[in-house]
Amino acid sequence: MQLTSRIVAALVLPCICYSVTAQKKALTDNQYFKSDFKGIVQSLSAATRWIDNTHFLLLKDSKTFVVDAKTGAEREAGDADKTVTKEPAKTTAFIKNANVFAKVNDVEIQLTNDPAPEVNPTVSPDGNYVAYTKKNDLYTVNIATKKETRLTNDGTDVILNGYASWVYMEEILGRATAYKAYWWSPDSKHIAYFRSDENKVPEFIITDGPGLHGVVEKTRYPKVGDPNPEVKVGIVSPDGGATVWSDFNEKDDQYFGMPYWKPDGSALLVQWMNRLQNNLVIYEVNLTTGAKKEFYNETQKTWIELENKRLTFLKNGKGLILQSDATGWSHLYNYDMNGKLLNAITSGKFTVTDVNYIDEKNNLVYFCARSRENTAHKDFYKVGLNGKGLTRLSFGDFSHVITSISPDGSYFITNYSNVSTPARLALVSNKGKIIKELGNAKAAEFDSYELAKTEFLRVKSDDGLYDLPMKVTWPVNMDKNKKYPVLISIYGGPDAGNCNDTWTLSGNQQFYAKEGLIQVVMDHRASGHFGKEGVNYMYHNLGYWEMKDYSTMVKWLIANGNADPTKICITGFSYGGYMSCYALTYGADVFTHGMAGGSVVDWTLYDSHYTERFMGTPANNPEGYKTSSVLTYADKLKGKLQLVHGIVDDNVHLQNSIQLSSKLQDLKKDFEEMFYSGGRHGWGGNKGAHFANLKTKFIYKYLLEKDVPAGMLR
Repeated sequence: MQLTSRIVAALVLPCICYSVTAQKKALTDNQYFKSDFKGIVQSLSAATRWIDNTHFLLLKDSKTFVVDAKTGAEREAGDADKTVTKEPAKTTAFIKNANVFAKVNDVEIQLTNDPAPEVNPTVSPDGNYVAYTKKNDLYTVNIATKKETRLTNDGTDVILNGYASWVYMEEILGRATAYKAYWWSPDSKHIAYFRSDENKVPEFIITDGPGLHGVVEKTRYPKVGDPNPEVKVGIVSPDGGATVWSDFNEKDDQYFGMPYWKPDGSALLVQWMNRLQNNLVIYEVNLTTGAKKEFYNETQKTWIELENKRLTFLKNGKGLILQSDATGWSHLYNYDMNGKLLNAITSGKFTVTDVNYIDEKNNLVYFCARSRENTAHKDFYKVGLNGKGLTRLSFGDFSHVITSISPDGSYFITNYSNVSTPARLALVSNKGKIIKELGNAKAAEFDSYELAKTEFLRVKSDDGLYDLPMKVTWPVNMDKNKKYPVLISIYGGPDAGNCNDTWTLSGNQQFYAKEGLIQVVMDHRASGHFGKEGVNYMYHNLGYWEMKDYSTMVKWLIANGNADPTKICITGFSYGGYMSCYALTYGADVFTHGMAGGSVVDWTLYDSHYTERFMGTPANNPEGYKTSSVLTYADKLKGKLQLVHGIVDDNVHLQNSIQLSSKLQDLKKDFEEMFYSGGRHGWGGNKGAHFANLKTKFIYKYLLEKDVPAGMLR
């Protein structure tokens, strides 16, 4: 197929530098190998806290200043300024020596004394109780009296009360919850919790080799098509008593997302989803009877995410903002407290990412979104709660991260950059006026050094529908008559893009550019840049569109960027490992080298909730499972593949790499392989350094074809 270089050549080709501006200093080994860029870049100032609506504290050069947001004037802060802004001490809870402690007014209080380990302590909103789980039962302890109350009594290895099953932690509630599956009501009168029955979930056995007899781990892990945990949603008083069960049949094939309490604690909103994951219903559950009534119902032709940030309640208790991508783009909607849609707040072909602030007095919503002008940028906007008056507040051709907003929303502070501009910090009004530049990561010696050029580019997809994003760091002193090896770093999953027009600088990046390596980050059409509309391409068809779009961009680099077609290397971990393996097999006509870590190689081997969301099951999508499998195309491998896995990976099981390794051996294919004892889905320490060195050696052996320089290895 004809390359699309002519579409972007006029924009891109003048930017590719084949010579370096004269008389700039070369980086030193200390800068390359220790990323010591002192004098070239510097730490940004940091806004630490707002004193009131128009004054905030700014930390810079190890000193604290008070800044007047109206004028930008600043003065060094005194003790009184810091005292005024000091937040009152909150009661916190933590685990020490496997027991629950509370910290009240900076005084530690031991609340339990039990040899059984306790986990996930959480203080009630009123500060009177701590809830936690122990041996898969849910407990509370009264901080004042130290009275412990056992709220559930049937916890076992397969009955989990207030403690999540593996698949719920990993795919629904999130790793940050640390398996916590209970939620205090705002008035502290109730606790909602999941009771998970894992009896029917198959065990997956993981073994490793330390010691005399090795070790064995068993995890209840539902793979594609397997029975999932049976979940009940309960509501209980922190002082004990009978649990009120929400009116769901736990035997149904279903999922529950994180529930939401109404702000006054009067009802629980429970997210329910069918096994196919294309119908989301939010039910309002009665706290006394467990009866449910429909609050919200959404159906899509592909899938719906079980979001943990779907609802944002207004403080006045009169409504909420709901986020949905049902139109093909993630947008905000204004609902009343009975679940009635009042109006759309945002609309159009752009993606809202976060609700940052709601000005209820003036009925304004402040939010972040992928820029309507450049999807590789984040911008800050405001709009009326009625959907009128959409205004961009951030500025310039930059990507913005909003670090702070004044209490009344009149001002915000943004950290902004692009590929050619080191990060800066600015104070801006809610009218979009820049009040004051607060900091610049660009240091005095920045322009004196020879830094490799990084560019953000767009390449038209083969079908002409999308301008695919690509971030390239070019070799220093490029010779237009020479071909250069390419190193592509990717993740690649649905709505998981990592190609952004933001500033990056590292010693490795600069050294590889000096060595003559083209370094690339690229995103495909389903990466999130083009909304759910683009992500939907992956439905029942993982692998194909990513590889098609990646191949288009690589061909552009070969035609226009001096890329060596015999040295196209791709590397990634987890889904990125899958992509790297798939590129060296299905995509073997384009990709010649690959470094794959923690890889899924066949989607029947991964968990139920993630995989079925996109792929369905082998029963309803047999062809999709076949064409998405690396094993299907193992016979096409002709390049150099490095396969790496942690032996006790409890997320993407070592089983994946074993099956691919076995298949390649049966086909008499050459490849490299390394397994790490004790390694889970990632690992550190000396084994982490060994892994980093393994990849460095691969790059030098096959792409740069020379010895690894002293200092590169860890």
